[in-house]
Amino acid sequence: ASLNDIVPAGVVTGDDLVTLLDHARANSYAIPAVNCTSSSTINAALEAARLAKSPIMIQVSNGGGSFLVGKSIKDKNAAAAGSVALAMHTRCVAKYYGVPVVLHSDHCAKKLLPWFDAMLEADEEFFAKYGEPLFSSHMLDLSEEPDEENIAICVEYFKRMAPMKIWLEMEIGITGGEEDGVNNEDVDPEKLYTSPEQVYSVYDALSKVGDMFSVAAAFGNVHGVYKPGNVKLSPERLGKHQAYAKKMINSPLDKPIYLVMHGGSGSTDSEIKSAVENGVIKMNIDTDTQWAYWDGLRAFEHKNRAYLQGQIGNPDGKDKPNKKYYDPRKWCRAAEESMAKRVVESCDKLGSKGTYTPSQEPGSPQLGTPKTGPSPVMIMAAGAIVGSAATLLMKVIAK
Repeated sequence: ASLNDIVPAGVVTGDDLVTLLDHARANSYAIPAVNCTSSSTINAALEAARLAKSPIMIQVSNGGGSFLVGKSIKDKNAAAAGSVALAMHTRCVAKYYGVPVVLHSDHCAKKLLPWFDAMLEADEEFFAKYGEPLFSSHMLDLSEEPDEENIAICVEYFKRMAPMKIWLEMEIGITGGEEDGVNNEDVDPEKLYTSPEQVYSVYDALSKVGDMFSVAAAFGNVHGVYKPGNVKLSPERLGKHQAYAKKMINSPLDKPIYLVMHGGSGSTDSEIKSAVENGVIKMNIDTDTQWAYWDGLRAFEHKNRAYLQGQIGNPDGKDKPNKKYYDPRKWCRAAEESMAKRVVESCDKLGSKGTYTPSQEPGSPQLGTPKTGPSPVMIMAAGAIVGSAATLLMKVIAK
């Protein structure tokens, strides 16, 4: 079936999210997951998805949430507040872009669990009102902890998430490099490669709770961009994980586990293709899109430098105004266009390009539709009727 026929445009959660990821796995493509830190970067990623005719994942990190709420805010809940704000902005605009959008939170190490808890509280509050969570999915990254502790904590959180049909992404094995304040640049190289037994132990534990989960299994991945030859990716290892799980659970599927890829910036096209062929349904993109955003701004400044040296005065005349050049909407837009172009490139490499024809339905915010139930007016009317009946009954008894 066409993806348009089975998955709606806009933010998707629950069963729609499962259908989307099943389609990706069955048709051997992955969805780009773009780290966003502002409404501008969100819009750039959404624009790219519409241009590429592709689903997209908008994800926020702890640092991204802190930035979005404002770096001057030192409140302990700042990152959660910013993350919720990012989710609300995305829900306000996603349908206008006409493609499926997954709202996701990125790496959460053990020290950041209060941030995770606060986002789940927001999910629970949204779910109680509207019957779906605020976010589509969340990631726990406890890969620095012993495997048993990592898996046990994931299981407990998954039990809390499953009733709301929130997808859980977890990591086992370490992604190298540095990302959002977590530095694994000096980690033991052997820890950059997850074994089939480790991946299956995750599957075995989480599948007892539900089936809405994915695994970020390390295969030499490193956050950031490095010179060729400095990073040794082994995406063929992912195929071994799938084969081992298939054997252990006697699955009819060749790729029974949903896998995700981190540290993909700078990867070769063949490495990405191999990862997707082995069951990767999501790839994180951050470093490359950060550069693309900056590069758009850099090019704008270089082209218009003579018009950006003061509010008044440029090559066209010493009294000529420069507002149309330094207006943030001008240079932000240049950055957005450059970032969107890079995300389209990722959609192409991951095979998601052309999988979804943008909907022509009018856009609308997705801020929740209250659960159906008796209206307050009906409840009051029913109370009045019951009260009148009780009064009448008492009078009859008194006679």
